[in-house]
Amino acid sequence: MTVLTSGNQRVKEARKLSRRSVRTERRLFLAEGWKAVAEAATVPGCLVEVFATPAAAEEHAALLGGLPDVVVHLVEERAAESLSGAVSPQGLVAVCRFLDRPLEAVLSGRTVVICADVRDPGNAGTIIRTADAAGAGAVVLAGHSVDPYNDKTVRATVGSLFHVPLCTEVTPAEAITAARAAGYTVLAADGGGEVDLFAADDLLAGKVAWLFGNEAWGLPEDVAALADHRVAIPVLGRAESLNLATAAAVCLYASARAGGPST
Repeated sequence: MTVLTSGNQRVKEARKLSRRSVRTERRLFLAEGWKAVAEAATVPGCLVEVFATPAAAEEHAALLGGLPDVVVHLVEERAAESLSGAVSPQGLVAVCRFLDRPLEAVLSGRTVVICADVRDPGNAGTIIRTADAAGAGAVVLAGHSVDPYNDKTVRATVGSLFHVPLCTEVTPAEAITAARAAGYTVLAADGGGEVDLFAADDLLAGKVAWLFGNEAWGLPEDVAALADHRVAIPVLGRAESLNLATAAAVCLYASARAGGPST
């Protein structure tokens, strides 16, 4: 098999997916590493093609051999690096189809997550990963939230991007309205909230849509006002507050403990 260089047309076309405008137009994105390729392979029709260095192809021969309907291109190290945004490229990159679905299609299960204007790729990816771990039914990246197909976000999900139903391109108000119409109680995570998380088991035992705001300024007042309740995580020490992804983990596991994982 021919080993493609970084100047090969297939490699150049894939490399364009590093730009959000191209990803959006083609509804394709790059996912790096054996874990991402393995998880993408579990979603029917998600994998389009895979680029692998000879060393990576040999190391992951069983994985790649289990993809009979997917074209695997052997590429030079430099070509693989050109497709990677990682500090230490793994030599294995897949082109995948977008995974997001319409809002109404993802509002299922006992717990869902609505992120309003969450901008940091690491936080967004970690929230998706945490939602997966805590058994949440979906994640909605609303408003001006980060692109979930950004390479940093994809890496931060550690494969959970391929597990959790995802919705994008809606406003926070649209997401909240739809969640309430679907029977969810919308709880805004707010340090100044009137409900103490430690005393919220009755609320958490039902269908809950957790609403999280921006890392720097939290939830705008007009968005927070749309929630049914504002819930504060008790700060027992001297820390000013919790990191957004950490706060999401605390809230989602409190829901899981109170009522069991989403089903």
